[in-house]
Amino acid sequence: MSAPHFWSTPFRYMRWAAHEKPAIFFSIIIGSMGPVALVTVPPLRRYLGDVDPPPIPMTYPIPPGPRKIPEGYDDE
Repeated sequence: MSAPHFWSTPFRYMRWAAHEKPAIFFSIIIGSMGPVALVTVPPLRRYLGDVDPPPIPMTYPIPPGPRKIPEGYDDE
């Protein structure tokens, strides 16, 4: 029993797929670059000097001391 056509000549099959079914072929190529980018891009960014921004504050800072009540704006 012979091996399937893809496993016996993978580069020839990829060349055929690139010519005959380019949308499927190139979407698989681009989609396979996603997991590789998750591993390689963050260390590469840090190596090139890009730093992560400081985290966004989740609460408003409370000023120290007693609250100053405004004067002169009463509804009388």
